[in-house]
Amino acid sequence: MVNSKQRLALLASAKAHRVIIVGGGAAGLELATQLSDSSGFSVTLIDRVRTHVWKPKLHEIAAGTMDIASHEVGYLAHARKHGFEFRIGEMTRLDREGKEVWLAPYIDAEGEEVTPARSFGYDTLVIAVGSQSNDFGTPGVRENTLKLESLGDASRFNRKLMNACFRRQASALDDEPKALRVCIIGAGATGVELASELLRTGKEVYATGSTREVNRQGIEVHLIEAAERILPALPARLSFAASRLLAGQGVEVHTAAKVKAVHATDVELDDGRRLPAELTVWAAGIKAPAFLKELAGLESNRLGQLVVGPSLQTTRDARIFAIGDCAACPTTDGQGVVPPRAQAAHQQAQHLARHLHAYAKGRPVPGYRYRDFGSLISLGQFSTVGSLMGGLVGRSMFIEGLFAKSMYLAMYKKHELAIHGWRRMVLESLARMLSSGGRSRVKLH
Repeated sequence: MVNSKQRLALLASAKAHRVIIVGGGAAGLELATQLSDSSGFSVTLIDRVRTHVWKPKLHEIAAGTMDIASHEVGYLAHARKHGFEFRIGEMTRLDREGKEVWLAPYIDAEGEEVTPARSFGYDTLVIAVGSQSNDFGTPGVRENTLKLESLGDASRFNRKLMNACFRRQASALDDEPKALRVCIIGAGATGVELASELLRTGKEVYATGSTREVNRQGIEVHLIEAAERILPALPARLSFAASRLLAGQGVEVHTAAKVKAVHATDVELDDGRRLPAELTVWAAGIKAPAFLKELAGLESNRLGQLVVGPSLQTTRDARIFAIGDCAACPTTDGQGVVPPRAQAAHQQAQHLARHLHAYAKGRPVPGYRYRDFGSLISLGQFSTVGSLMGGLVGRSMFIEGLFAKSMYLAMYKKHELAIHGWRRMVLESLARMLSSGGRSRVKLH
């Protein structure tokens, strides 16, 4: 028997504007949280995994220098707290005419079907499925490299890293124990930050003296980049500063080094060199998930990203929006597209959160304007380098050291603020600070 209160709730839900958000990364989760905290929407978030971790943190999880438990957000609990629905599953089909999203059956790790194939209706659809690594068809990449596209990838790398450390420990009776060599292909932000974090891991696991001694006897990191310098998409001064700091830590940097193939035990370069490696990470280039290229006739570019206008609406269906790395959004000058950065995903989520109420009432969504606040690269416990753009500090400036590290931390706090609010963000930050003093900085299990 449905009482009057339940009847009113069902009636309100039936009249609410149905928003489906596919993808629970930074952009999708922030948008779902912001929309559901206001009235007038029935919000459903869809993702193929159960928990969220901020993607720029994956290199720390891979190296074992971050406690996953204190940063992971469970979608189901978060959804219940903020008043939206979470549905687990992978999007397989889109019916634009019927305004339905179809999901594949969700199969758990033991092969059991948890949920069947099903569909969900929408009034507005937001696609925020992020990006994947682009292997450019390089032979051996799929078979012989690890990637950092998800929490599962980062955890898998960490397991393999620890296994390699145990193998090296078992051979410690040898007269000349070999260093654990890791090759990282791609010296963008992910590759550079992972290289530095691995040195931090080596310092704790194999601490016997100076950093140089640790590198010789413990973890040896090789960073490979096809361009003339590392961080090629960022300002040259930032690139040169990061190179100097990496060299001081003991990272071997190979620039203008194109990879010809990746083998089980080494990386083959175009110039004939072969760099031995026990672990190889592919962090070069990005592309959108492959299923977007043939998704219900929506326009996509050569990287598979959905082409959107300034309003973030797809070019062939105004009821469908795309945000974050999977969207090709034009810059205001029309000379390119918004770069796939965490700050862009955050800005786009905030833009839609502000304007979807008016859109649901029939008014147009104003154009999104990307604001570049600069770039920050964390070099583990050692340092941080970056550049702040004029819109933030009045003029462009280069920063490094403690101030840069504080600004890098502030980027993550902004994400936590968007999904948790001030109170929980402050409390969890204090809890991490208080609990970090008495435990190892590196996960060794």
